[in-house]
Amino acid sequence: MARHAARPTVLLAAAAVLAAGAVALAACSTGAGGTAGGPGAGASAASTSAGALGAGFADPDEPPAPEATIHPEPGSWAGVHPPEGYEVVLLADAGDTADDAPTRTLVRTVESWAADEHVDVTRVTAADPDDRIGAVLRAVDARPDLVISVGDHMVDPLAAVSPSALHQQFLVVGAEIAEPTSNVTAADWTGAGFRGEGLGASSHHDPSTFTEDRAGRALRAGAAAVLHDLRGIVVWVR
Repeated sequence: MARHAARPTVLLAAAAVLAAGAVALAACSTGAGGTAGGPGAGASAASTSAGALGAGFADPDEPPAPEATIHPEPGSWAGVHPPEGYEVVLLADAGDTADDAPTRTLVRTVESWAADEHVDVTRVTAADPDDRIGAVLRAVDARPDLVISVGDHMVDPLAAVSPSALHQQFLVVGAEIAEPTSNVTAADWTGAGFRGEGLGASSHHDPSTFTEDRAGRALRAGAAAVLHDLRGIVVWVR
């Protein structure tokens, strides 16, 4: 997948947009994600009707610390399903969905999962690199229960916006942000550890590992973590 250096215009635009939108984002704190800085009321309620985590997903006596990585046992998330009326925004970049095979695989995976689970999905797509920050803001403005981000090019924009939108839960599939806040959970595997531009050896991406089977396991495990308030962590699947 082709890499693009972070554009100065994008970073400057991000600062301006975030400053202008901070009040509006804070005002949404009674939405699907609940209060800023902690598990949302809606998501906590969802966890009571989402089904139980299986043995080996995470230690219930020692919940993972913020930014920790857990390695759930295969299938330990199988009993967890989004509750009725669950709403998701699928966030992606138009260039990635057109030209990047891993991102297309992730999009198909999310859409297949949503159909199986009767989840309402709204697509929010960045039209071009300069629209990526705006796309994240539009996803937040939609006030879904969860924003699912796919494609490496959305990692840096998500990292820029998410600290100012603590009321909104995000799930990054097939990548992660370098310093997640409590509202950003990642679902990864070996070969899907891209963490943002400029991070060198700490960030890796192997397109051949992006199979629908592996992406499906990651998505379901990551969603199970979010639904059970295990957030701001990395869920690493085999």
